[in-house]
Amino acid sequence: MADKRDYYEVLGVSKNATEDEIKRAYRKKAKECHPDLHPNDEEAVKRFAELNEANEVLSDPDKRARYDQFGFNDPMGGMGGGGGNPFGGFDFSGMGGMGGVGDIFDQLFNGGMGSRTRAQGPVQGNDLRYELRITFEEAAKGCEKSFEINRSEVCDTCKGNGAKPGTQPVTCATCQGTGQIRSSSGWMTTVRTCPSCGGSGKVVMDKCTGCGGSGRVRKKRTVTVKVPAGIDHGQTIIMNNQGEPGLRGGPNGDLFITVNVRPHKVFQRDGYNLMLEFPISFVTAALGGEVEVPTLNGPVKYKIPEGTQPGTEFRIKGEGIPMLRSSNKGDLIMRVKVEIPKRLNNRQKELLREFDGTTSDKEYEGRKGFMDRVKELFNS
Repeated sequence: MADKRDYYEVLGVSKNATEDEIKRAYRKKAKECHPDLHPNDEEAVKRFAELNEANEVLSDPDKRARYDQFGFNDPMGGMGGGGGNPFGGFDFSGMGGMGGVGDIFDQLFNGGMGSRTRAQGPVQGNDLRYELRITFEEAAKGCEKSFEINRSEVCDTCKGNGAKPGTQPVTCATCQGTGQIRSSSGWMTTVRTCPSCGGSGKVVMDKCTGCGGSGRVRKKRTVTVKVPAGIDHGQTIIMNNQGEPGLRGGPNGDLFITVNVRPHKVFQRDGYNLMLEFPISFVTAALGGEVEVPTLNGPVKYKIPEGTQPGTEFRIKGEGIPMLRSSNKGDLIMRVKVEIPKRLNNRQKELLREFDGTTSDKEYEGRKGFMDRVKELFNS
């Protein structure tokens, strides 16, 4: 028990927190560390289990009272259920999407482990995910993109109750409308979602022909999103309430749009800076000269100083990527690549030999330094 964190600390609430404050804190943190949002992240699974363990105790008045009095040394046992795992040692491996961990996540909010009020209360709809491919320029400058998604929506025929028009769902006979099945063994009471009504407390006898009694239909919708200037590859835009509709008056889920930026043919991105490898002739490197440098906003003139060495970097201020939620921009960092001609005619070779004969090692700093080190090596 020494390694377990205080449940109030896990949820980020005070010990005087109300039930509503605990519920809100749990929902917020559960979304942040839900394993579906962090695939292949074992730490996310552990955080999610720890969070549910804390919520299972603090959301139950009796368990919370015992925890406040005895901490983890509750003489009745049961703190954290299943030795610290609220799922009783449930194996998360191999589960992805909304079918594995997501089902457990839905049961928690649908009240599979809670009270009658939670079982029949509003439930937020499922979140949706979409991968949006955009160009390098669109990511840098921002854009507006439209795309189609398929999502479940409330049936227009039955308005979501699943019953044939003119009829209404009836109280579930299995759970008597509670939405839950309770069973006791000694002092232990277990609660599970009613399999007949799915926790709603109602059963549809005459099913709607439009949705087959589910209350939902699949529809194709066009979504338009504003991509902010400066967004980077792999970042996510969240469109609130653009997911699937909730249950029993619950809010819609959200739409998570992950941006996939195509590589650029010339530029590379380094944070908010642009990196550019710029070739120049050995004559320009030696004598200097003005060159035309490409940027995302068009070409600009730049003066290369004489004696420029291969690999030298020059910084052009403000020609990089716009910073998110800021008017500032990164810089364009130009790294020069000095090109040596592969084929020379006789006249050109003659001129170069003549030039080389008029220079000394002093004019080649790198070569001079190297030769000095070699002399020291052999004279030592």
